[in-house]
Amino acid sequence: MNLALLVFLVSAVLVVYVVGLYPALLALGVFRKAPPVAARPVWRTVSLLLPVRNGERWIRAKLESIFALDYPPELLEVIVISDGGRDRTEEIARSFPRVRLLVIPPSGKAAALNAGMREAAGEILFFTDVRQPLDPPSLKALVAQFSDPTVGVSSGELIIRRGVTAEEERVGLYWRYEKLIRKQHSRIDSVLGATGAIYAMRRELARPLPPDCLLDDVHLPFLAFFRGYRIVFVEEALAYDDPTGLQTEFRRKVRTLAGVYQLIGRFPALLTPRNRMWWHFLSHKFGRLLLPFALLALLASSALLPAPWSAALLAVQGAFYGLAALDPWAPEGSRLKPLSSLARTFAALMLASLAAASYVFLPSEWFWKTPSGPQPDRSAG
Repeated sequence: MNLALLVFLVSAVLVVYVVGLYPALLALGVFRKAPPVAARPVWRTVSLLLPVRNGERWIRAKLESIFALDYPPELLEVIVISDGGRDRTEEIARSFPRVRLLVIPPSGKAAALNAGMREAAGEILFFTDVRQPLDPPSLKALVAQFSDPTVGVSSGELIIRRGVTAEEERVGLYWRYEKLIRKQHSRIDSVLGATGAIYAMRRELARPLPPDCLLDDVHLPFLAFFRGYRIVFVEEALAYDDPTGLQTEFRRKVRTLAGVYQLIGRFPALLTPRNRMWWHFLSHKFGRLLLPFALLALLASSALLPAPWSAALLAVQGAFYGLAALDPWAPEGSRLKPLSSLARTFAALMLASLAAASYVFLPSEWFWKTPSGPQPDRSAG
């Protein structure tokens, strides 16, 4: 077997396994499952932490949804941390009598959460973001999980409203695909992180975040996980978000995948059998980092294979990437649009994964930069 053929086969197997076979094995339930969580209604004191910078557009609706939660108000402490904003966010927050407002200099999300955790008095820390309103039963559902002593973190579900354009619809489809994987991981043992917009954690398990932390919703849950606790996915705990376009999703994905590189450096045991979800981390999170390199190797090795295989394989790959490139000009509602939009979404996410590798030489704050407004904080990488 020559080298080009070996590279092609290894790359093809990796792509097929990560994209299709591993999710299929999860869906078929072939992996051993942990005992179901023994959740029951329980009331605990909760400190809700809401970090925000220039969130004027969303904060009133967010706070209204918080105070509509089906949870005893005397057990809920609401802390809003304003991270150096320059709009009316703080003024609006002060108009809610039960809000405790902390104002800090522009320092980043990790510093804002650290400030909130220092002031929090509740047994449970509830982390949420400004963009996404909460469903009234969500907090009660999250807290109920802590009646099971094996649970350290409970993560809610983010519902993405239906997209208007094909591009928004394909991004929403990708998010639904991710949620199916998380549900299966939770049944096996633990989710590999939490949903950034809606998750809760035992206060005694939390520790201050590193100042340059890119993924609080994975770093904090892993603190609990490596102490033997489970991270569970709670379908009844819902937050809602609007669909986003591919450009916004691209920036978010670059940050979250760069955060995975960061997490591997800080939790090297993730790549070893000391991690109870070792095979799943390699198959899902680490595999996603390898995918763009495997696709490049697939393309390069195809060119070196003998005819007619070389021409056929290059034609198939060229057609796929050509379809992705044509998507911006494909009319909405055309028969081509669903295929071109799906191809473009996949290609953009692979480019985001490739760009995330720049974490090795770029400062962490670079990955938070956006043209305007906060990035949607949806996933655990």
